[in-house]
Amino acid sequence: MPRVLHRFPSLLAALALTIISLTLIVFGAQLAWLKGSPYYLLSGLSLAVCAWLFGKRDRRGYWLYLFTVLATIVWAFWEIGADKWGLMARLLAPLVLLVILTLLAIWLPPASSERGRIAKWHLVSFAVIQVAALAASWWALSDRFSPSGPATTSVASADVRDWPSYGGDWQSDRYSPLDQITPDNAGLVETAWSVRLGGLDDLGNNSRFTATPIAIDDTLYLCDPLNRLIALDATTGSEKWRHDPKVDSTKAFSIVCRGVSYHQSERAGECAARILEGTLDARLIAVDAATGRPCSRFGTSGAVNLVEGVAREFDGYYYVTSPPAIIDDIAVVGGYVIDNQRLDPARSVIRGYDAVTGELRWTWDAGRADSSLHGQLFSSGNPNAWAVFSADPERDLVFIPTGNSSPDFFGGLRSQAADRYGTSIVALESHSGKVVWSFQAVHHDLWDYDMPAQPALIDFPVDGKMVPAVAAATKTGQIFVLDRQTGKPLAPVEERPVPASGIAGERASPTQPYSVGMPSFHAKPVNEKSLWGATPIDQMLCRLRFRQLKYDGDFTPPSTDPFLMSPGTFGAINWGGVSVDRSRGLMIVNNSDMPFVGQLVPRDRADALGARPFDARTMSRSQTVGKTMPPPMAMAGTPFGLYLKPFLSPIYFPCTAPPWGRISAIDLATRELAWTRPFGTSRGLDPFGIDLPMGLFNLGGSVSTAGGVTFIGAATDGYMRAFDTATGQELWRADLPAGGQASPVTYAGRDGRQMVAIVAGGHGSLRTKRGDHVVAFALPKATIRENGR
Repeated sequence: MPRVLHRFPSLLAALALTIISLTLIVFGAQLAWLKGSPYYLLSGLSLAVCAWLFGKRDRRGYWLYLFTVLATIVWAFWEIGADKWGLMARLLAPLVLLVILTLLAIWLPPASSERGRIAKWHLVSFAVIQVAALAASWWALSDRFSPSGPATTSVASADVRDWPSYGGDWQSDRYSPLDQITPDNAGLVETAWSVRLGGLDDLGNNSRFTATPIAIDDTLYLCDPLNRLIALDATTGSEKWRHDPKVDSTKAFSIVCRGVSYHQSERAGECAARILEGTLDARLIAVDAATGRPCSRFGTSGAVNLVEGVAREFDGYYYVTSPPAIIDDIAVVGGYVIDNQRLDPARSVIRGYDAVTGELRWTWDAGRADSSLHGQLFSSGNPNAWAVFSADPERDLVFIPTGNSSPDFFGGLRSQAADRYGTSIVALESHSGKVVWSFQAVHHDLWDYDMPAQPALIDFPVDGKMVPAVAAATKTGQIFVLDRQTGKPLAPVEERPVPASGIAGERASPTQPYSVGMPSFHAKPVNEKSLWGATPIDQMLCRLRFRQLKYDGDFTPPSTDPFLMSPGTFGAINWGGVSVDRSRGLMIVNNSDMPFVGQLVPRDRADALGARPFDARTMSRSQTVGKTMPPPMAMAGTPFGLYLKPFLSPIYFPCTAPPWGRISAIDLATRELAWTRPFGTSRGLDPFGIDLPMGLFNLGGSVSTAGGVTFIGAATDGYMRAFDTATGQELWRADLPAGGQASPVTYAGRDGRQMVAIVAGGHGSLRTKRGDHVVAFALPKATIRENGR
């Protein structure tokens, strides 16, 4: 028995090495067969010999493993250079195992060639050195943050103290002139108040609480995912009123409300100041801003039916998730049409309503010159327009970011209107709905690269003059800067050839536009060496999967073979958009890197696998048939169904290397990056509890202030952060009670403090912590002094 115990550690090591070596040999051989790296096969063979020697209690197994690690180090630097995350994926696990085997080697009989040369204390010393080196490397990789700040500051004194619309003011550039919080004192910011709204339990993974509040006259107005309108005291967080429109959320494909709008009119009589909201059951509602009671003279008892002309009846395929754009007395409304379930599920149009009476003023039906209904439905196949609009009152223009018509991944049946106006910025006359100009960011979009973000209206320097411009951030990571009046690019754009489609009946565009005059946030082209993994085995399996995918670079067209699309459908930039520091001429951009794997499934096969379009009446979706693979998305009415998922390793780490998220600043004068840095840490991913600055996937936007501070939540690590806008230095961070996949706002409270508020409710698709919180931050009251005192 003692002899068995004496041999047990070496037998255990032999077993572990055998499992590792067999995995490397089996999958490494497949990778090598597909012309991938032969390293994994060779290392697997070496570890198999190590396992055999350890099983015999032969210390030569340890020396062979040490040689294999040294060879791995050489190979890692040869393949990836000094990239720290690439080296971590290749070397961390082998080095940790080396420490363990070094300690085990102390108890193994020395090999004949080393007798009398290497004593046990040599191996102990070597193990200590290894542990110290690993600890030093881990410390160097870790995120070390230490805020600081002075004792006092002045009361908020800017003329504009509110946050009156989704994007800030009418320019929609998420900028505030408040300057109380500065890089010198941001480290002192603390929680001013935090409230829970209640009633958001058990909504499921298709819900997300990501609203952006508006702040007017010391009141915060916001909506929750169930379209309940809430007014909070902006200084204390106490509830003033709430209005429940009692939507039937069970008929909504996804449950979300991005925000509300404010309108005030002298001709309104009652409800002179009102809050407007689009709902999950396709209504436009208006309530009194002071009381929350419906505005009885708006539409029918405070609501307008948006289903008319869009569908025969409400079937859950069309509803509104974004706040209407308000320009003078017009409320401009788009709508979300569910993607990839069936062909032409609802008729997408843009409509302008009288913000006082609810009367329809105009309709832009992209597929019809005459946009009147005449008792019929609007045109079929129009592009979707679900994102937030922007409006320029001086030029009487409203700017519409469009997406695709459904489905996203097969365009062979699209209308001419969809091909002309899909994935574009379209400028409409706000009082007539007439098209003034349009600019297309992706031609014949086959990748769900909808224009996701509210366009920012900026003053752009051109040849020494400031030109009114529209800045459009895209899922492809491009920033297109367009003349606000004409739509012509102010920063150069060039058309580049892209791969052709091999799908019968498809007509992929031969070129796509690239904004070469502005920095790009598009992920670098994917190749085998750039792939990642939490361990070498994880990385090997990602590399093997990559070799099995169709990938021809940017805009690789969908195919019946599995294909890789980078960026994925969440995009490099999503609905958070950008913020602009007007005083410093800096544009702040947060972006992500998450490629997706897709596959078109022929119709008969898709149907056999259980592909069924969403049915709001029965709440049925695609159903798995028997014990086969899960069903694809239906795309009913087309020749294909669709599989689509993120490009992840078997243990659900991204297959691409960190950073997976970045935050950057563009100098608008030079059109170059002023700074860039990873955004987000490994909190929640790192098993040792150390925050590694790996950069994480992020959804949500930033707000930039005249004080030189940019605030943002967005990252999936659960922090709220403040950055020095000029340098990118992180100044402050705070734990949020739930996921902060929302955009913050800033305003002045009646106590003289500059407040920064954000919804913390989590995001179902990202699996961040769910909640029903609204949190406001500010400097401590004790640090505030009156100006001049």
